[in-house]
Order: sequence, then structure tokens, then C-alpha cells
Amino acid sequence: MDKQKKILLIEDDIDLAELATAYFRQKDIQIIHSEDPREALHQVVTKEIQPDAIISDLNLPSMSGLEFIKRLRAEGIQIPIILITVSNDVETAVEVIEAGAYDFVVKPLHFPQLLISAQRAFKFNKLNAENKTLRETLDLSKGLHPEGIIGKSESILRILDLAKRVAKSSSTVSISGESGTGKEVFAKAIHTWSPRAKKPFVAINCSAIPENLLESELFGHAKGSFTGAVDKKVGLFEEADGGTLFLDEIGDLNLTLQAKLLRVLQEKEIKRVGENQTRSVDVRVIAATHKDLRHEVQEKRFREDLFFRLNVIPIKIPALRERREDIMPLAEHFLKKYNALNGSNIVGFKKNAKEYLLTRPWRGNVRELENAIERAVVLTVGTEIDQSAFTLFEESVLMEKTFDEDKKNAFVFRFGEEVEPLHELEKKYVQFVYERNNKAKEQTAKALGIDRKTLYRKLQEIEPGQSGK
Repeated sequence: MDKQKKILLIEDDIDLAELATAYFRQKDIQIIHSEDPREALHQVVTKEIQPDAIISDLNLPSMSGLEFIKRLRAEGIQIPIILITVSNDVETAVEVIEAGAYDFVVKPLHFPQLLISAQRAFKFNKLNAENKTLRETLDLSKGLHPEGIIGKSESILRILDLAKRVAKSSSTVSISGESGTGKEVFAKAIHTWSPRAKKPFVAINCSAIPENLLESELFGHAKGSFTGAVDKKVGLFEEADGGTLFLDEIGDLNLTLQAKLLRVLQEKEIKRVGENQTRSVDVRVIAATHKDLRHEVQEKRFREDLFFRLNVIPIKIPALRERREDIMPLAEHFLKKYNALNGSNIVGFKKNAKEYLLTRPWRGNVRELENAIERAVVLTVGTEIDQSAFTLFEESVLMEKTFDEDKKNAFVFRFGEEVEPLHELEKKYVQFVYERNNKAKEQTAKALGIDRKTLYRKLQEIEPGQSGK
């Protein structure tokens, strides 16, 4: 059910105002009457009142309707205004429309006609609000404005400040964090705040491209260099020349490509597949991964020299569960976004819905939260989101350990919308086997098929101090 619409009526004719108030009340529309346009202007600018439309007389003693429109528009307020005039000549019509009026009606008032104009103004106002939200959402997705990174937690504000400072340089940036924390959003923001902002921002997910094609994607290829290469191809490094190349999930690059990437970073030159010619490129690289690259280096899966080359300026984005102050601001943002996309008019969250959002583990982080809000907007019938909109399809989405007094611990998987990162799953399984073997390290290592040294390291990652011999 839509909320009751409000009209601010600026009219010094008391009898006319009373008639309009009575008529619109019958149509379930609230009239807020003001005789003084100056006071009305102040109330709208300060948001003391927030009408869905304004109806104003053109001729008022302290300020004309035209002057009222000009001042309101100068404040950046786009609420549709319907002017009441005593003349229906073309000059008057052109004047009021050019000044920014949405429509005008002529005295004596025909209330059904005024109602139609007001209803059209309501729709116009709603479309304006939706378009504004969509523009802001699009800007956020492109990293176009600093406030686009939503969050008020100390950790996010600190990262934001660091990102703004490093944006001015051309140094390589390494962004780490769990899946769904917003690594690409930060990368786009760094590009936008940098001197390279007018040049391309090019992104690639290194884990999404087959290994045999990834080299060609990054560096390009010559015609006929391999089967299927029917024409030459410009690689992403060349496409991003002068701008920024975002390499997501760089921890999944194979060692051969790591060596070639290292050379590009050192020499500022690329060589297309199948060519001997080198080409100079001016590209800032921002790399991201959900993996622990130091651990990957220790395991010989990632080159140490490339790690140090990429890790010039490291930025670690904390998981959403570690910055719960950001959950509701993000939820409100996604509510606005999906209200606009779905033509909904949901005004907020009920108390139980807020409690649900604030107590969830959010293993999928911001991405999971956004998906939950999108689904809730679609399922909600009223004007506020209830907890049931989140739990309707929820069937034990968490992976957990269950304990039985008569049996050994059972490691239980429960499938749903969330997918646990593999490294987190590994940690929990190691912890489970460790406890199942009564913390006997020899038995645990044997059960897991690993040596004691590897077990000690894994236990240290799970809980520092518990790997003591």
C-alpha cells in the first residue's frame, strides 16, 4: 500500500484553500496549506516538510509564484510545481513553464482537472527520484564519486583515506579481502580519483579465463599465431594504455604467466603472442585476490618477486561481519537501488528485519547482502521489509558442526544460497578433525594425509597459539 501523498498548497485565498483541502482529503491526499511563500520555501529547503507536489498561486503578496519556483530550483530541489494563474494566454504559459513549473491551471479552479494534474506530478516526482537513485547506483558501480563507497566504520574510513592518497601516484596497488567485499569497487574508485581518470579502466577476472586464452587476453596475439587466431588481437594491456588495468583473482595466474606479467611490470613493455616486436605501455596495475599471497609464495604457487612487485601498496578490505556499522547503510542503499529498479515504494526495514541483518554472518559479504535485499524487495508486499522476506527461502544456508553425545562429531554440509570460500572450508575441516582426534596432532596429521609441520601451520592460521608442540 502506497503512503499517502502530500501537496503543499501556497495560497492566500483562505476559502479556496479550504475547498481544495476538503476535495483532496476525499481522494486520500493530504494538503499542507501555507499563506506565506517565504515560509513555505524555508520549510521545503530545510526538509521540514517534504511534499510530493506543490501547488502555488502565481500572484502572491510577499513573493510571486515565479520567484518561488526560481528560488526553489536554485536550491536544486526538483519537486513538481503547479501554478494557479488567472490568465490562459500563451505568454503566461510559456513564462511559467520556462521558469520551471511542471504545469499550470487557470482560475476558477476545476478540481477534477487539478487532481489529474497533481496525479501526473506525483508520477513525475517518483520517476525523478528513481532516476536519481539509478544515476547514483550507476556512478557507484563505476566508482565515480568518493561517497560512492558506502560505510561509516573506522576501518572503511581509514581504507578510504588511504585509497584517496595512493590514487595520486602510479604505484601498483594490491587489494585483498574475501569474495564479495568490494575489491573492484575500490579499484574503480582509485582509478577515478587518479590523474588517469579520463583514460580507460579495464578489468579482467584471471580465474574466469581458460589458461590457454588468458595470455592472449592480456597481451594480444598476431594473426595466425595459434589455431583460431584468424586476425590480430589487441590485448588488455594495450586497451588500458594510459589508464588502469584491474587484475582480479591474480592468485590464480599460473607460474608462466606470472613471469610474463613480472616482465611487463618491470619493462613497461608487452609482446603479443606470436610476435617478436615489443610495444611500450603506460598502465597502472591494480591487483586483487581473496587468497593469502604470502602463503601462496611459501607454497611455491606464486612468485616471490612478483608478489613484492604487486604489493607496493597493500590494501586489505575487512569482511562485512567485522564492520557491522556498515550493514544498515549498505542495506538502505540497496533498498533504494532495487526500489528504483522494481518500481517499488518500500520505505524501510521493520525492527526484526534490522536485527536479522545485523546478526547474520554474511560469509558472502556485501555481494550476499545485496542479493538478500534484492530478494526481499521483490517479496515484500507492504511498505516495510519484514524478517520473513529474508527467511522465506532460507533452508539452513550455514555449514556447521553438530555434536551428538553418543557419537563422534559429524561434519555436516547444509546447502543453500551461500557458498563458503574453499580456504574457510578447509580451516573448519582441519579444526573438526583435530577436535575429533582429541587434539592429538600425530593422529590428526595422519587422518588428513599431511605432515606435522603443515598441520602446525594450518592450526596457527586457524587460531594463533594452538599449534604449540
